[in-house]
Amino acid sequence: MATFYNNYSEGYVQRRHKGKIITTSLNSIRFNEFLSKMDAFEYEVGYIINGYEHRPDLISELFYNTPNYDWLIMWFNNINDPFQQLNVGDRLYIPIIPL
Repeated sequence: MATFYNNYSEGYVQRRHKGKIITTSLNSIRFNEFLSKMDAFEYEVGYIINGYEHRPDLISELFYNTPNYDWLIMWFNNINDPFQQLNVGDRLYIPIIPL
């Protein structure tokens, strides 16, 4: 199983966005290494039910007991816009991660 990437502890980069310096883990070396290993993750298959559509935070809370992994669900399922792509009945792959 792949090592889980903790986006809150390390692997940050600073970027300029709209004239301001922001700190992010996106596109850091560690984050890109994590993404390259996502194929090794085991996963569950689920379907979105009423009340969870457009809400990756609620789906994360359901499976991981925290809303903080909404980004992982979106990355794993190649979702760019949860308001267009997370609809009732849609199939989702939920990565099994060590918590």
